[in-house]
Amino acid sequence: MWVLAVILIVALLIPVAAILVDSPLGKSFARRMDEGRGGTGGSPPELREMKRKVELLETEVEDLNRTIAGMRDEVQFMQRLLEDPHRKKPTS
Repeated sequence: MWVLAVILIVALLIPVAAILVDSPLGKSFARRMDEGRGGTGGSPPELREMKRKVELLETEVEDLNRTIAGMRDEVQFMQRLLEDPHRKKPTS
């Protein structure tokens, strides 16, 4: 019984870990770990600032892409709601 519980917990932790690693929080944590190791410690301040700005812009673009995808879904949903209600629905 314990073996089944352990296998189930491990199976559930795999997708949770994947979501956390790909999240902005995971990316921020990885960036801090890299800076702590001296990943950008030797670069000039202008380069560090530029890297920070690029990463910020990339995060904003990802957020905008998610927002646009959500808006597309909403528009498609609204179009389906506003279609002619007397039209025969296709059977598949």
